[in-house]
Amino acid sequence: MTATGTGTYTPRPGAAPLPRMIAAQAALETKMLLRNGEQLLLTVVIPTLLLVLFSTVDIVDTGAGEAVDFLAPGILALAVMSTAFTGQAIATGFERRYGVLKRLASSPLPRWGLMTAKTLSVLVTEILQVILLTVIAFALGWSPQGNPVAVLLLLVLGTAAFSGLGLLMAGTLKAEATLAAANLVFLLLLVGGGVIVPLDKFPAGAQDVLGLLPIAALSDGLRDVLQHGAGMPWGDLGILAVWAVVGLAAAGKFFRWE
Repeated sequence: MTATGTGTYTPRPGAAPLPRMIAAQAALETKMLLRNGEQLLLTVVIPTLLLVLFSTVDIVDTGAGEAVDFLAPGILALAVMSTAFTGQAIATGFERRYGVLKRLASSPLPRWGLMTAKTLSVLVTEILQVILLTVIAFALGWSPQGNPVAVLLLLVLGTAAFSGLGLLMAGTLKAEATLAAANLVFLLLLVGGGVIVPLDKFPAGAQDVLGLLPIAALSDGLRDVLQHGAGMPWGDLGILAVWAVVGLAAAGKFFRWE
């Protein structure tokens, strides 16, 4: 609003600056995510329980060294998947069903701005997850090593890969189908993605296939860096980059807003 010569104010209609709209939408998305009990179960409670349980109880043979050194990188990968893929797919699927996305698409915030806000919300949630899980892992005796830049690249590409797949699922399936499929994929990848059970425990033929999954590439890449102090894991980064490009491109092409 602007002041006139008589001391009154006249309205100045128009949309807020785009960065402010995206930031406001991202803050709203984050609040909604953190207030959702089911999403908190997936993003915080389950990864934390798995980290504590398998680090303190000798259930799975994780090889030489402390169990937490093997498990912590895999649980970090699981946290990324739970937020960027499972949680985002379910939340977006039901927003689409109830017409929320359709209404938001008609607002001054462009569609790509809405997707950017959702991505920022995922990143904020993941930062909180990583901090929490890292603190717990340190309390359990975790001794990480390696290049922080490699870890950051793995997490960013993993987020992009899982976000693309989550949005693709949410934008093409019905909400109920998305809910069932996202949870099923979460459980399958938890068991067969090298998160808790090492891939070398599977048959040789299965190892080759499972190693191409985004969760396996992310968990193995993080484990190579944080547990073994390896350099830049180019192979795992390449797998994640392919999944990210394919998933985001497919989501952009086939996503239905109604």
